[in-house]
Amino acid sequence: MKPEELKYAKSHEWIKLGDEAVVGVSDYAQHEMGDVVFVELPKVGQKVEKEKQCAVVESVKSAFDILSPVSGTITAVNEAVAADPAILNQSPLDEGWLFKLKPENPADAETLLTWEQYQVFIKQA
Repeated sequence: MKPEELKYAKSHEWIKLGDEAVVGVSDYAQHEMGDVVFVELPKVGQKVEKEKQCAVVESVKSAFDILSPVSGTITAVNEAVAADPAILNQSPLDEGWLFKLKPENPADAETLLTWEQYQVFIKQA
């Protein structure tokens, strides 16, 4: 995926919006985390709320809560990342996606950042 096609949360998750949205962590976030050693994904069918913890990524540095950028129901999880967490470091925007969900409220995405806005945000961080 191209980073410009995605929307970003200030908590560093990205989302590719659609009938079924795809969620992952930004390249910036995976770089800041360091080597990822464990990923705990939500369960298929689980309801998640915008800006609430729904997954955990552990690196050699620390554990990081993954927040859902929008509310919805989990439709798929990336078992490959759970089996080989290093994929998250190697390909955060493609093979390293975390989960897919059916968004509940299209208005949830209105507060997310564009690629350009996200670049400004991380430079200020």
